[in-house]
Parts: sequence; structure tokens; C-alpha cells
Amino acid sequence: MITGVGIDIVQVRRMQRWRTQPGLTERYFHPHELAAALSRGERADLSLAGRFAAKEAFGKALGTGLEGIVLKDIMVINHSNGRPELQVFGTALEALQKSGANRMHLSLTHEQDNALALVVLEVL
Repeated sequence: MITGVGIDIVQVRRMQRWRTQPGLTERYFHPHELAAALSRGERADLSLAGRFAAKEAFGKALGTGLEGIVLKDIMVINHSNGRPELQVFGTALEALQKSGANRMHLSLTHEQDNALALVVLEVL
């Protein structure tokens, strides 16, 4: 049963601005997530925008927003085939457990100027 759906869009130039401000991306992204995005070279900002949209979409799918959740506790990883997946820790894991959901689905899409994320939470 689906318990929540969230969607968010982020402009890529927002990530371009963030990367010019020391420590800002480290505040919002898990170190492994940040390293993976930055390893994409010219596509780093596009990747960061998608990952940030996923964090926002997760909060919307919870139905509670991100209040009380440390954004670094939400991490987007990519499988070897490129499929994105959410991993949650700490405050985000607590919020997920409180929601009753036990499965997460993530879809990301990118365009030149924007990145969009869709999160679906489910109880099996």
C-alpha cells in the first residue's frame, strides 16, 4: 500500500551558487553522496540538484516535511546500472519508521536547467 508520494524540482543554478559558498554543500549532502556527485565533472551541479530534489520529495512523501530531519541523513546512491535509491539514517530513518512505510522508490530526471525527483513510500 502506498503511504505517501512527494515530488520536487530544483534549478541547477541553485547548486552552482551553493558550490561557491564554502561548507554549504557539506551541510546538506552526505560525504559519500557529495563525492559521487562531484565525480561527475561538468554534470556535478545537475547531479546535486537531483539529489537535493530527492531530499525535498522525501519530506513531502512523509507528509510532514523535513522539520527535525538532518538533510545529510538522506542520501541518494546510484546502483551500477544507474538506478537511484534513497538511503536514510538517523533522523530520516526515525521519520520513515514513524510514518509506517518500509519501502522507498525514487525516480530522478534532469534537464539542462532543472532536476526533478519523485519519491513514493510504501508499506509491504
